[in-house]
Amino acid sequence: MMAVMIGLFMAIGWLVGTYFIGNWLMGTLMFALLAGAINFISYFFSSKIVLWSYKARIVTEAEAPRLYRLVRGISQRSGLPMPKVAILPTQNPNAFATGRNPKNAVVAATEGILRLLDDNELEGVLAHEMAHVKNRDILVMSVAATVAGAISFAARMAMWGSFFSGGRNDNGNWIVMLLVAITAPIAAMLLQLAISRSREYKADYEGAKLIGKPLYLARALEKLEEGSRRNPMNMGSPTSSSLFIVNPFRGSTLVSLFSTHPPMEERIRRLKEQAKQMGQY
Repeated sequence: MMAVMIGLFMAIGWLVGTYFIGNWLMGTLMFALLAGAINFISYFFSSKIVLWSYKARIVTEAEAPRLYRLVRGISQRSGLPMPKVAILPTQNPNAFATGRNPKNAVVAATEGILRLLDDNELEGVLAHEMAHVKNRDILVMSVAATVAGAISFAARMAMWGSFFSGGRNDNGNWIVMLLVAITAPIAAMLLQLAISRSREYKADYEGAKLIGKPLYLARALEKLEEGSRRNPMNMGSPTSSSLFIVNPFRGSTLVSLFSTHPPMEERIRRLKEQAKQMGQY
């Protein structure tokens, strides 16, 4: 899926180079360099931007002993470095992990989730987030989101270029560019959603396996889904919703079709099936 996204981006560069620059290789390389530059910025600075946008506060063990104890236990069992721990000042019950690699990871929990879940349920959620850290999903999703955004930007450039350029559009090439401008961002978004959903399933499975308690994570997800519906996130941006264990923003039925998260019913079904395989259900 990542290869298809990158290929789509390169194809737009080829179209722009062929029809507007007169050199397909130049167009392709130009767009490849643009994607590389955006990915570089995303890789090194996206975690700081996310923490800032949600007013997350890095806390010490003395400030959040319960959260620290659970995160430390999971990090020791998984063999990962102890991440930084942060708390978000919102009643939306949620959690996420960020950071470009395990040595620079931050596990963040909201005030709402600390109130809503018991220790076993919270441990399941934190194990899910640590699984994201272990699998470097933060990097994968940052790249996917960045490439998807770059594709949308490139498609708009192609569309406006087709409107304002001269001779090369005499044969109706602007129609091709208009179709690309409409379909490419949709295709990129669907690929990004497919990648995001696959990583969520994997983190559910590995997090539950790590602590040996799939049913506690399933119960936590049920509570978080209902809690987020009652107390939707009141800060940040829906573009970063894929970071959270459940979508923190309230959306319509149409919006849910394009959710960054898999259907909650399917996530819970898979966790219950995992519990059966472990002889717990």
